[in-house]
Amino acid sequence: RATMKSLRFISAEAFVSNAEFARRSLSAVAYDLFPLLFKASYLLEQGEVIHDLVENWPLFDFNMGKLLGATLDYQEDLSHRTCSVCLESCLTGLRDYVLNHSSPYIKKLKVVDLTGIRDVEVQLCKCKKTMGRWARTQLLSKLCLELLVYLQQAQCNPGIFEMSINVLIDLFVTDRNYELVVQALLKKCCCPLKICCVAFRSDNLTLQKFFYIIKLTDPSLLRKLEIVHNVHLEIEHLEILFNSIHFPLLMSLTLPARTFNVRRFTATDEQMLTNIGEKMGEMTQLTELSMSFSILTGRIQKLLSPLKTPLKMLDVSNCSLNHADMAYLANSFHANHLEALDLSGHDIPELYPSTFFKLLSHSSSVLRSLTLEDCNIQDTHVNMLILGLSPCQKLQDFKFIGNPLSSQALKHLFTFLCELPMLKNVEFPVPRDCYPIGITYPIDDASLCRFDHQKYESVAEELNLILLQANREDVKASTPLFGSYDAAVQETNNELGAYLIKSFKETLEKFTTSFNKMS
Repeated sequence: RATMKSLRFISAEAFVSNAEFARRSLSAVAYDLFPLLFKASYLLEQGEVIHDLVENWPLFDFNMGKLLGATLDYQEDLSHRTCSVCLESCLTGLRDYVLNHSSPYIKKLKVVDLTGIRDVEVQLCKCKKTMGRWARTQLLSKLCLELLVYLQQAQCNPGIFEMSINVLIDLFVTDRNYELVVQALLKKCCCPLKICCVAFRSDNLTLQKFFYIIKLTDPSLLRKLEIVHNVHLEIEHLEILFNSIHFPLLMSLTLPARTFNVRRFTATDEQMLTNIGEKMGEMTQLTELSMSFSILTGRIQKLLSPLKTPLKMLDVSNCSLNHADMAYLANSFHANHLEALDLSGHDIPELYPSTFFKLLSHSSSVLRSLTLEDCNIQDTHVNMLILGLSPCQKLQDFKFIGNPLSSQALKHLFTFLCELPMLKNVEFPVPRDCYPIGITYPIDDASLCRFDHQKYESVAEELNLILLQANREDVKASTPLFGSYDAAVQETNNELGAYLIKSFKETLEKFTTSFNKMS
């Protein structure tokens, strides 16, 4: 659907479409038109104009989310366009803002906020080349260091050294960009552009490197911390992290797989878990917690009961929860506030059907996202599921791939899903009858793609027709066999793959050495 543009926006597009003319004329432009021209330039991917607008920015702040978001002149939100041409022009323009002392505008800029940029799967920009979070981290760090080198070598305007611009960014650090980011953070005090880390994600880092860089980010400002792939953080390291670093503003915490494993717990580990729960209780802003692929059987209450603020997002997928854990969740003060819940990897119908539905009923007035992948939901459970989902009128995302449901059951479920007014995204399983008879669930990776693709396409078409006939073209239905899109993994998958191969090779070498010793 075409979005309406005001006459002002159409004029701004016409102005920036001739890059040479626009750049020549910028000095005559009223400063309050800069945001309008910026969005028009971003839409048309006019990199040179974007660079010059930022280099001469006449306002106190530069907030990417607000500048690209819906405005009165143009309602479309462009903040999910991570166009490489546009973002590189922005960041180099920022560096040149510091260096340019011949600008006709007084330098007022104090805050640059890059946190409003959203990485999505489908990019609409013409260049089709994106700059993800990792690349933005890399480029900003590089530009800050280049700026310092230039300031040390050249005869600069003394006013440059008095300049101080806070650049708010979501950093993404892996082993490959670690050294560069560390250098930029170490020299932050000398640089006019001050990197302010609001969210931090780390993948593929040794614990030593992780602990070193997390202290450099200024944890007192951190709102989101994601420790994800190949950071071997276990319970004792997490206790050290929380004992040595204070996170007063932390709102969202993601821990790597296998952080906790209660099957191996000693009395010391139990005490550590209690301490970790208490430390999380001191994080009064914490409302989002992800602990997938840890073994937490019977310990959910110990971890979550010290929290003073109710959780809005909880991911405990594949955490081997038992009935006591589910009963605690259903009756806790968190239940009424959960907007996003992931219980994947638990046999819900077998283990705790009534407790799960109690939890669902308590969160139904606010629940926006529900993920129940590999939960052994079968045809006989569909009516009960429909009953449980009926009050969830705010549900936008429902993901249930990996469940043994037939084509018929899926059609029945989709007919109901059409009635959920806010629903936008559904991830459904390949129907059981598309797989060979006798397939066992959960399906292993080797068998995942061995289904009748033609039959699946036919069923998917029927399901989309159900949506279409109910006037629900706004709902996107898909079957991502290997999980939902993850922008961070997509951007760094080469490094991730290389790391996994290296780990496999080292394990193989250790095994061979041990085997040879035995021989």
